[in-house]
Amino acid sequence: MLAAAMVSLKREREVDVDDDDNEDRVAAKTSRGRVVEDRRSRHCPYLDTINRSVLDFDFEKLCSISLSHINVYACLICGKYFQGRGLKSHAYTHSVQFTHHVFLNLHTLKFYCLPDNYEIIDSSLEDITYVLKPTFTKQHIAGLDKQGKLYRAYDGTTYLPGIVGLNNIKANDYANVVLQAFSNVPPLRNYFLEEENYRGIRRPPGDIMFLLVQRFGELMRKLWNPRNFKAHVSPHEMLQAVVLCSKKNFQITKQGDAVDFMTWFLNALHGALGGTKKKPSIITKAFQGSMRIFSKKLPHPDLLPEEKEALLVTEEYQEQMSESTFLFLTLDLPTAPLYKDEKEQLIIPQVPLFNILGKFNGSTEKEYKTYKENFLKRFQLTKLPPYLVFCIKRFTKNNFFVEKNPTIVNFPITNVDLREYLTEEAQVTEKNTTYDLVTNVVHDGKPTEGAYRIHVLHHGTGKWYEMQDLQVTDILPQMITLSEAYIQIWKRQESDDDTNNHTGA
Repeated sequence: MLAAAMVSLKREREVDVDDDDNEDRVAAKTSRGRVVEDRRSRHCPYLDTINRSVLDFDFEKLCSISLSHINVYACLICGKYFQGRGLKSHAYTHSVQFTHHVFLNLHTLKFYCLPDNYEIIDSSLEDITYVLKPTFTKQHIAGLDKQGKLYRAYDGTTYLPGIVGLNNIKANDYANVVLQAFSNVPPLRNYFLEEENYRGIRRPPGDIMFLLVQRFGELMRKLWNPRNFKAHVSPHEMLQAVVLCSKKNFQITKQGDAVDFMTWFLNALHGALGGTKKKPSIITKAFQGSMRIFSKKLPHPDLLPEEKEALLVTEEYQEQMSESTFLFLTLDLPTAPLYKDEKEQLIIPQVPLFNILGKFNGSTEKEYKTYKENFLKRFQLTKLPPYLVFCIKRFTKNNFFVEKNPTIVNFPITNVDLREYLTEEAQVTEKNTTYDLVTNVVHDGKPTEGAYRIHVLHHGTGKWYEMQDLQVTDILPQMITLSEAYIQIWKRQESDDDTNNHTGA
């Protein structure tokens, strides 16, 4: 009796969760040994009850009752997620209790009518599957930057694909601006829009970092989807992957630093895509440049002058040269003055971009202090990447608090020539050294309580847009230079950019 009860219980559980391989078969009847297709699989009388305005596939695909990820269905009438569709399952119970009949399997993308439990095949439902899983052809991707057509979402709002607001769940605007910035870098965008580019990458067993790649690809396809139901996207699943893969160093509920997040994200994506120091990925192909670093050790300041002179002639204190790669350049701001003007208002200092770029001219020296030793360093660029990232160092951390430098950087939007910051050899080999701005991330307010926004150039229209969470507005280019820029991405001018046309890593 006990064994029979156990078998019965096991069968009930199997019905609750349900096996897709068995239940996805179209219902059939047997008549005189002949299998006849059940015509109900083609037609459903409840399709007009589907409420597209409540459908939101941006959130984690788990049952709203059992919180399980296994075999989850979306109710297309109320938008809630339920597990299974067997007789004892949550989806089945919901269909009977609320007379909601049309469900979508979020994994197989098949539609079912419950409680009758038959598959619905109807071309009018294709818009729903496309919102859940957008796909892009090579032809579609190639034309993204050549047109500026406005699309109308199901809720009636018009939007430009790629210029789409991201929901600030609690305090994740620092991550949103970085994700939006990278979604508007064409080679990176094109690579992730086509899942085939990274689907075959093999990772070690138990490696969770590839989840970051998958979620970023999904987010990219949602941001560029021309058939969205609404003109904004929630990065919920992407950010959950960030929390998990960063071991909670970056949170949804706690404000973070956009540069810290960008640094981690670029390196994490590079590693997850199989990239190493020697093996490139789409990240290094788009952003990696190289520089020479000249470093000279300094004697301790407390030593006597004759002791310092004696040390400076030893080999340890001679200038050393090394080669290094970079994914972004850090630009140091001059110390902000503290004096006030005659109206008792703090003067906001300004500095030209070319002044702070002087750090990389090969002659400007700067002292760097470590816990034990001090060094004098100078830098010179040897290779420029197709997309150059500047991080303007606004924050200084000490033992007690974080201080923000409000200096405004004056920069032109186009035609920034960096040839003078290259070594003589590189000036010969680098054909084009002129860059145009494509994204500008801004930090407003206090260091720990401030907010982020981003300016993005839409390549198809040539217009600039400002995005702050869900708000998207157009902006005049001259207004961009008045902001407290924090991260900038510049695109190298060239008519035939190999990286831009690249789709495989």
